[in-house]
Amino acid sequence: MATSPQVETVSTGADKAKLAAAAVLLIGSVAAFYLLNQQSMWLRVVALLVGVALAVGVFFASENGKQLIAFGRESVRETKKVVWPTRKEAGQMTLYVFAFVVVMALFLWLTDKTLEWVLYDLILGWKR
Repeated sequence: MATSPQVETVSTGADKAKLAAAAVLLIGSVAAFYLLNQQSMWLRVVALLVGVALAVGVFFASENGKQLIAFGRESVRETKKVVWPTRKEAGQMTLYVFAFVVVMALFLWLTDKTLEWVLYDLILGWKR
């Protein structure tokens, strides 16, 4: 199976500035929300949403944002390659899991009661 080589990108000064600007915009939008407490609520919410939208836009303009977008696109592409089970197969597998859980529950209960009987009744002699 061929794997693609990992390429490590070097963060430039401009990229770091974009990330810092996104952080400042985000913090500023939250601060504006609280500093505008004398204004109506809709104005405060609009200021918050505009600030967050600007911060997200600046973040996605940075290299980290572009990598995040590429990762999302590749994830969607890989998800489309998955062969999903049919409804019948999914139902059968669900029944198998439930049956296994019931069998394991009975096994663990039987093991617990056996150990309880051996330890308390035979070894320690405690009768309930």
